[in-house]
Amino acid sequence: MPYARIWPGAMVAALSLLAGVLSVQWFSVLPPRWLVAVVCVLALFLAWRISRLRWLAIVLFGFAWACWRGGVAMDARLPAEWEGQDFSVTGHIQGLAQTKADATSFLFRIDQAKLNDKPIPWRGLARISWYGKPPPALEPCSRWQWMLRLRRPRGMINPGGADSERSALARGITAVGYVRDDPSNQQQAVALWCLDRLRGSLSSDIQARVRDAHDAALLRAFTVGDTGGLSAHDWDVARANGVSHLIAISGFHVGVAAAFGAWLCGLVYWLWPLLAVRWPRVQAQAMSALLWAFAYAGLAGFGMPTVRTVLMIGAVAFARCSRRASGAGHALALAMIAILLADPLAVLDAGFWLSFVGVGFLILCLQTQGHGIRAFLRELTLGQIVMTVALLPLTLWFFGEASLVGALSNLVAVPFVSFVIVPCALMGLLLLLIAPPLATPVLWLAGKLAHAQWWLLEQTATWPGTHWFLPAVQPWSLVLAMLGAAWLFMPRGVPLRMFGVLLLLPLLWPARHQPDAGAFQAWVLDVGQGLSVIVRTRHHALVYDAGARYPSGFDLGEAVVIPSLYALGMDRLDALMVSHADNDHAGGAPAVAAAFPMARRYGGEPDRMSLSVEQCLAGQHWEWDDVRFHLLSPIRGGVATSDNDRSCVLLVEGKGGRLLLTGDIDSGIESRLADILGSGPRLVLQVPHHGSRTSSSAAFIAAAKPELAVVSAGWLNRFGHPRPEVLQRYAQADVPVFNTALVGAVQIDFPATSPASVTAHWRLRERRYWRE
Repeated sequence: MPYARIWPGAMVAALSLLAGVLSVQWFSVLPPRWLVAVVCVLALFLAWRISRLRWLAIVLFGFAWACWRGGVAMDARLPAEWEGQDFSVTGHIQGLAQTKADATSFLFRIDQAKLNDKPIPWRGLARISWYGKPPPALEPCSRWQWMLRLRRPRGMINPGGADSERSALARGITAVGYVRDDPSNQQQAVALWCLDRLRGSLSSDIQARVRDAHDAALLRAFTVGDTGGLSAHDWDVARANGVSHLIAISGFHVGVAAAFGAWLCGLVYWLWPLLAVRWPRVQAQAMSALLWAFAYAGLAGFGMPTVRTVLMIGAVAFARCSRRASGAGHALALAMIAILLADPLAVLDAGFWLSFVGVGFLILCLQTQGHGIRAFLRELTLGQIVMTVALLPLTLWFFGEASLVGALSNLVAVPFVSFVIVPCALMGLLLLLIAPPLATPVLWLAGKLAHAQWWLLEQTATWPGTHWFLPAVQPWSLVLAMLGAAWLFMPRGVPLRMFGVLLLLPLLWPARHQPDAGAFQAWVLDVGQGLSVIVRTRHHALVYDAGARYPSGFDLGEAVVIPSLYALGMDRLDALMVSHADNDHAGGAPAVAAAFPMARRYGGEPDRMSLSVEQCLAGQHWEWDDVRFHLLSPIRGGVATSDNDRSCVLLVEGKGGRLLLTGDIDSGIESRLADILGSGPRLVLQVPHHGSRTSSSAAFIAAAKPELAVVSAGWLNRFGHPRPEVLQRYAQADVPVFNTALVGAVQIDFPATSPASVTAHWRLRERRYWRE
């Protein structure tokens, strides 16, 4: 039997391996090790004895391999019983540090660790923050001894929000923490040479030679993948134009570097033709291209798009050196197999899918026709259209938004950045290594080119459609949309290609489920140690508080509240109420107000807020869709003993249930509320002040008689909220309490004809094995 018939082709093998690895990522709990071993034995048997089922053997092998690697990665995390404690550790800094206003963050490879002065058998990669000003010697590859406060990776789980626990698993991060002030903190040694130090040195040299700080930040990103100088506004401009893939080093940039390597090698052969006698030119150019691609990917920190491109170039180079024909699809399949064998958890990263699916669609749908500039422009234009449509489902799946002007922006930015800015910047980088004085004018020119390109992107970022949001994408609509995109761009001759658009309809026009008249829904979002609640009636929506905004620029209004609104199908906000001016409640409000400028704004402390709001006062009321909204506090002219007691207290009353939103009130305000709540449908209570000991008095709980309560608190927060004695009071009153720190965002439905009930806990709703 021919060899090709015994073993599947590279494409079949790659897809089979991918199917096995991907199937594991839907598990809530990984299977036991003995079952993984049984699957391995079955895979070996099928591969050995049944040639027709060797594709199935690869699927089973991928399943077992992903199970084993996932289990090893989870076991490597900091043990749960050690969370929140101080560790004396030694290790080295990995990668480039990111400096923000309040802290510097970096990856730290822990080689040795002690707990209570006793060595412990735990090692791993930790994401560390240094609050305040770090020492000037905090550079890549330097070794340190530190006192660290560590915990397991744990993120906020919300509708439409990012899954930081999945990202931590994909990147091999086993703990997160921060540096504690301690006399034992000291630098131990500095490695003589390392790649990350070279990247850091080149990044600093670019910063020093380019006067405009923003132009320098762009060049640092284009050349060495250092995005630390880019602001949140820069990333917003990039997302609005769909060019985030160009900001850090992309796979296309690596291809340009490989082409330069092949051209440079060809120049050497042109100057010394006799070299071809000792080593054929084609093979030499292939190896030169691979070498330059590998070097450039190293400067980028070996991100997923660059590794994929290097592996593809390696496959082509190997085929050239062995004098075998190798198509682009074959090279892409070999690259996927190599990545999945090296790290099956790569499928958890969005970059894996965007990279392979994008290139796969280009190979499938584009056919080279003609030569010259017209053919190049035609393929470039069609390529951007293909990429925009093909990656639209995945972009919405991973990020919850897409850009409708992305195809036009990429049509200009891709060739200009890849063929003009990047080569110029790389020439400056090369001169930095061999003749530093000559690098300054070249980098100046690259900076001016980057400045012009960015100015154009800032203009197009203001166009309509730059931020296009849809409700959360369902898995089945994602699959249909991907099939529809493939069908739509099939080669000529495939019948009914335009019917592929029909398969995109479930993604583009999803069903929206809205409450009936007299009913409403509420979501207490997971915003850590803060508060944010979304209330939706049939045709209206209200946001009560918006979480915190930190000095680093991380804004929970932008990162959690706005994506949750869009993911839940709300593209209009009617009211924004900020209970009081404390940062954990009001910090994210400006971002929400900017996204929904037509929303009416209320606040408990207008004088302390950076946002213009209307004073909320007891007695204000309105009605939406047969649901009544009553403000119960603060009272006009009342004297508050603290800022917390100025919180807006809102009672939402439908036909079947009530919701009381209390902000951070203390027991003094609770006693007054107990007298005015009155009778009505059963009550759901937002636990006041995150469950502090000064709130949730026994008298208030007895008077309110809540059917259930929800507390918004941060995981392992320094205040100890909710306090054990407070939880005990609710338990004695037989009131179940749901904690967002434990269950993620909480959805509560208030039907018009039945009692309120909790219908979803977001951490448990889509349970995955990597979630705590």
